[in-house]
Amino acid sequence: MDILIFLAPASVFLALIGLAAFRWTLRSGQYDDPIGDAERILAKDPKDAPLTDD
Repeated sequence: MDILIFLAPASVFLALIGLAAFRWTLRSGQYDDPIGDAERILAKDPKDAPLTDD
């Protein structure tokens, strides 16, 4: 039972770090353009072709 004195605050601390990281990604705009990302995946770009040994 003594381990709970250590594990409970540690888990809260890790959860707060995760929440802070998620808030940082929201504020930095990493989720702003999901439609554009989907279109870029399907776009034909010759520079993205795999390298071949010709």
